[in-house]
Amino acid sequence: MTGAPASAARHGTVPKPKAASAVRPVSLWNIANVLTMVRLLLVPGFVLLMVADGGHDPAWRSFAWAAFTIAMITDLFDGELARRHNLVTDFGKIADPIADKAIMGAALICLSALSDLPWWVTGVILFRELGITLMRFWVIRHGVIPASRGGKMKTLAQGVAVGMYVLALTGPLATARWWVMAVAVVLTVVTGLDYVRQAVVLRRAGLAAEAAAETEAAAAAGTVAGTASGEPVGGPVPGGEPVGDHPDPQADGRRERQDGEQDPPAERVRATQDVSVAGRDRPTTEREEDGRA
Repeated sequence: MTGAPASAARHGTVPKPKAASAVRPVSLWNIANVLTMVRLLLVPGFVLLMVADGGHDPAWRSFAWAAFTIAMITDLFDGELARRHNLVTDFGKIADPIADKAIMGAALICLSALSDLPWWVTGVILFRELGITLMRFWVIRHGVIPASRGGKMKTLAQGVAVGMYVLALTGPLATARWWVMAVAVVLTVVTGLDYVRQAVVLRRAGLAAEAAAETEAAAAAGTVAGTASGEPVGGPVPGGEPVGDHPDPQADGRRERQDGEQDPPAERVRATQDVSVAGRDRPTTEREEDGRA
C-alpha cells in the first residue's frame, strides 16, 4: 500500500508531496537592528553633548546622560528581541558589539579627557572589552563563549558608574559614584580573567575534537581502501595466512600436499621394518641357493 488514492492509482498518477514551506528571510530593517542603529547614531550625539560649553555645564551633561541612558537601555532590548522573535542577522551580530563598545568607550574617553575620571580606569575597562572581543573571534570556530552572570553584573555596574560620572554630581553622590566605579573595575578584571580561562578551555576542546575527527576519518579511509583492494580488514599476519572468515583454497591445497609428502619419523621406521620382515619370509630361489653354494 502506497497511501495514494485509488483513482490516482488507476490513472497511473500519484500526487507529489507538498514541498516544505521556505523559510522567510529576516529583513535587515527589523526592530532589533533598528535599535542597534539608534545606539550607533547616539554615539556622536552623546560626544557633542559631553563637550558642549566646555564639558562641565550641568544642563548639557544632563542631556548627555539621557543619551547615554537611552543607548544602554536599547542594548538590553535589541539582543533579547532578536533571539525571542528570530530576528538574528549577520548585521546584528557585527553591529551590536560594536555599538556596545562605542558608547561605553566614548563615555570613558570623554570623562577622562575632562579630568573627571582617571585615565588608568578608562584604560583597564577598554583593554578588557577590546581584548575579550578579539578573543571571541579567536575561538569562534570552536564555539561561542556564553555570557555569564558575572559579565551581566559587570555591564550593569559599568553603566551605573559611568552614568553617575556623566551627571554633574556633588556631595555624597559624588563620593558614592567612586565606590560604584571601583566595583565596576573589579568586576571588569575578574570577569575578563574568567573569559580568558573559558576561551583557553574551549579552544583546547575544539582542537582535541578536530584531531579525533581527523583520526576517525583516516581510519575510515584506510578501511575503505583495504576493502577495495580485496585484502581483509585486519591485513596479513606473519606466516602468510590471511586474517578473517575467508580461507584461501590454494593455501589449503599446498598444506595438504606438504602433509602427504612429509611422513612422521615413526611411520617411516615402521615401513622399513615391514619391508625387512617381508624379505626374510620370502622363499629362497634356486639361483640364490646356487650362489650360496
